[in-house]
Amino acid sequence: MGRGVAIGGGGIGVLLIAIAIMLCGGDPSQLLENLPTQTEVQQPSASNSARPADENRQFVGAIMGSLEDGWRQILPQQARVRYQDPKLVLFTDQVSSACGYASAATGPFYCPGDQNLYLDFAFFNELKREFRSPGDFAQAYVIAHEFGHHIQNLTGIMDRVQRQGQNNRLSVALELQADCYAGVWANYAQKQGRIEAGDAEEAIRAAGAVGDDMIQKRTQGYVVPESFTHGSAQQRIEWFARGMQTGDMRQCETLR
Repeated sequence: MGRGVAIGGGGIGVLLIAIAIMLCGGDPSQLLENLPTQTEVQQPSASNSARPADENRQFVGAIMGSLEDGWRQILPQQARVRYQDPKLVLFTDQVSSACGYASAATGPFYCPGDQNLYLDFAFFNELKREFRSPGDFAQAYVIAHEFGHHIQNLTGIMDRVQRQGQNNRLSVALELQADCYAGVWANYAQKQGRIEAGDAEEAIRAAGAVGDDMIQKRTQGYVVPESFTHGSAQQRIEWFARGMQTGDMRQCETLR
């Protein structure tokens, strides 16, 4: 436990759709209530194949650069905390971190023990299969969420929470705050002209996994809020939207 627990995982599918709807002034509740119980999975066509590895590296490098530029300004200005870049570790199939071994099935994750973000490009292929054609915004959002955990580590929030012991309520609070921090970065990137209007349209075309409540409805037919680890779809929408609308990490206090 002293090395830290890997933070991350969890789908973003309909979350992204509903975020886009909310940011456009709509009500995402009807979308969330009317999701099908099964998700159709389509194999990517030749025109929708995964990017080559070199292009993936360039894309991830560009997103990481934007995140680093943004938080290098935001963190000291808003929280009076010294910023430090995390390290991005690209891996295939499985990887060893300060938090232990992980497989590609874990999805992208952050390890506070070594301050590294871990990403397997196979995750991008999964996004394309699961969400059909999510576009770059979905991929950038996931990276920004994991980067949000790094910000929690730098501010001491993660350490403080871990000292209180592992429980679902605190886990949900950490994940929702990381969603909000991802929104804070999106606000910065939008002001820098790095997020275009078409990105919201790409998000609306996404479909797949959602918050804990929707996943439980699909997999077991009922919801157990006490077992949530990432928060409901509605909660994740609201916290990301709050971060993106305000650009203020002080509005991301999920642990009060």
